[in-house]
Amino acid sequence: MLNFNDFLENEDIITEGIHDKGIFKAFYLAGGPGSGKSWVAAKTLEGSGLKVINSDIGFENYAKRAGLNLKQMGDFTKDQTKLKDELRRRAKRGTQTMGQHAVDGRLGLIIDSTARDADKIESAAAGLRYLGYDTYMVFVNTTLEVALKRNEERPRSVPEPIVRESHRQIQNQIPRLIRMFGAKNFIEVHNNEYREDINVKVYKEIRKLANSKITSQIAKDWIENEKALIRARNPSGKVDTGFFSRFRSRYF
Repeated sequence: MLNFNDFLENEDIITEGIHDKGIFKAFYLAGGPGSGKSWVAAKTLEGSGLKVINSDIGFENYAKRAGLNLKQMGDFTKDQTKLKDELRRRAKRGTQTMGQHAVDGRLGLIIDSTARDADKIESAAAGLRYLGYDTYMVFVNTTLEVALKRNEERPRSVPEPIVRESHRQIQNQIPRLIRMFGAKNFIEVHNNEYREDINVKVYKEIRKLANSKITSQIAKDWIENEKALIRARNPSGKVDTGFFSRFRSRYF
């Protein structure tokens, strides 16, 4: 057992969770079909402690369990299409719930997007900044030829005309996205080749942003409030720091 006053002086203990890696950081990933967003995210943000918000992951898992081959969506029967649409809705609901829990805890976020709906991104990013988040855009860019080739290789490909139109729309959105996030918070990754040694400069830049200190006063005030709540929950002045103590309050 540890005296509570000593506990309060131990910043590492009292701020566990509050100072998790990436707290109050939100990275938007943008790029069209076949741009390799997931690959770039794995190479630059894996291990950063940020929570991935991407309904595609849940949707593809649901589809696999249901025995749906998403590469054959164009040949789906009416019942298969109905099932696919329901699985997509279920995945989106689950992702929204997961995302809300993450935001409630002000956890760091990796938010998947396509950049086609810039209005939606702008509104969501503004909401996060209102809560004290620093927001960034990692824009994964490829040539149209590479995007078409990778789309064919994906488990869930889309018709070629859609890839072409999506690529055109997204390219046109780049200037707006730069204005939206600011030049310093906009990182463009040219991903025409999958390389194990992804551009070192890009990697360092993204990791530096993910690990940078919190600057928002809103965020700092939230953290101080959480510390105060931790203190208020321990009026006895004694804190059990044993291994099982972290589970006792939750399950017993």
